[in-house]
Parts: sequence; C-alpha cells; structure tokens
Amino acid sequence: MTTLDTNPVQTSKGWTIGLWVAQALLAAMFLMAGVTKLMSGSAELVAMGMGWAENAPFFLIKFIGLAEVAGGLGVILPAATRIMPHLTKWAAAGLCVIMVLAAGVHIVRGEFEVVPVNVILFALAAFVIWGRTNKTPIAPRA
Repeated sequence: MTTLDTNPVQTSKGWTIGLWVAQALLAAMFLMAGVTKLMSGSAELVAMGMGWAENAPFFLIKFIGLAEVAGGLGVILPAATRIMPHLTKWAAAGLCVIMVLAAGVHIVRGEFEVVPVNVILFALAAFVIWGRTNKTPIAPRA
C-alpha cells in the first residue's frame, strides 16, 4: 500500500521556493529590460534587436522602461520586506499586462520568434499571482 505525501510543510516549502525562483527570474528579466530602455536611445535599442523602438515615441520607450523597472522591483520588494506584500500580486499583474501588449506589438510587426518569450514571462507572472494568492501568501509584518 502506498501513501500520498500530505505533509503540508514540505508542500508549502516547495511552493515557496518555486514562487521565489519565479519572482527572482521576473525581477531579473524586467529590471534588465527596463534599465536598458531607460538608459538607451532608440537607435541603440534597434541595434540590440528591438526593432519596434525605431518608430516609437521617446516617452513611450521611457514609460515602458519605467513600468518594467517598477514591475521588477514590485514583484520582489513587497514580498521580501513583508511591507504591503499584496503589492507583489499587483506588480505581477502589471507584468502580465506588459507581456500581453508586447506580444501584440510583436505579432503585428510579424516578429513571431519573440512571442514565446512573452508567453513564458506572462506564465511566470500569472504563476506568481496564483501562488501568492492561493498556495503561499505572504503575511504582512505585524
């Protein structure tokens, strides 16, 4: 007779590790992408392979960069500090919106090879929302 492992501590620890890994990956990707957009001009971005930046308004590029940096920080800091940790889910939701919009731009431009990256990052952000809501929510500081 086999028994299922129903130890909630092990399950919770696994989910916790998985969610922190997802959050760290999201933070790294979006901080890197956002800082690049904030620090580079459109010609530099195009040279890096971001063809969409060629005709994009300067302030749109900077806004996207700022949104990505805010999302990257927001997916980590509230959870890590336990100060308003529910903001982690909102940051992840914002990253989902960014990925839907980015995928739309890439599809319209015929850049289908980039869309799987958007889908993966969307899935990671959705996983964080689901996990921090249902599996291992983080309690705020007392």
